[in-house]
Amino acid sequence: MDRRKSIKVLGLTAVGTGLLVESCQQGKPEKEAAHADELKKLPGVQDFEHERNNTLNNERYFDEHEMATITVLADIIIPKDEYSESASKAGVPGFIEFMVKDIPDYKLPMRGGLKWLDIQCLKRHRKVFVECDEKQQLAIVDEIAYPQQAKPEMQQGVAFFGLMRNLTASGFFTSEIGVKDIGYQGNRPGPWDGVPADVLKQYGFTEDT
Repeated sequence: MDRRKSIKVLGLTAVGTGLLVESCQQGKPEKEAAHADELKKLPGVQDFEHERNNTLNNERYFDEHEMATITVLADIIIPKDEYSESASKAGVPGFIEFMVKDIPDYKLPMRGGLKWLDIQCLKRHRKVFVECDEKQQLAIVDEIAYPQQAKPEMQQGVAFFGLMRNLTASGFFTSEIGVKDIGYQGNRPGPWDGVPADVLKQYGFTEDT
């Protein structure tokens, strides 16, 4: 399955690129978290917003194991390929943690989903998700990645993976790596040959006046 193409077809949740730039600071190791540098204030961000972003940036919600699981899942959803780097390389795990802190309603679904995933793997393989091999990881992901095909008993995993997928796509496709991956080039200058003759004629002008 081409997961990069699949995620594009599913659609994206739009988020600001400025938020991603700040959230990528979350990639720092746990030991550095208490001494995190203040984030650079971005254009258009008010003082109270900047202060709140700094506060969130210096907090930690997910533990090391949870972040490792998020990283593996993000790279399953958007792996490295011939076009660009993986989701984790684009800073998506840090983005996800920032978004979960920024939107508290995500906390329980994300933490509960990560725990659900580990319990499923423990029942099947006597190992948590990150300790399973790639084949085992992909097998359980395939069971929750397609809502219409999922079994009733897998619905909690389906809901969790849907949120995980949306956050991963949002983080990746608003990062520098993701923007390049979809080929967006922004506003570019083009040739200017003047006002077309038919438009000039419409308003009573000629090319000489």
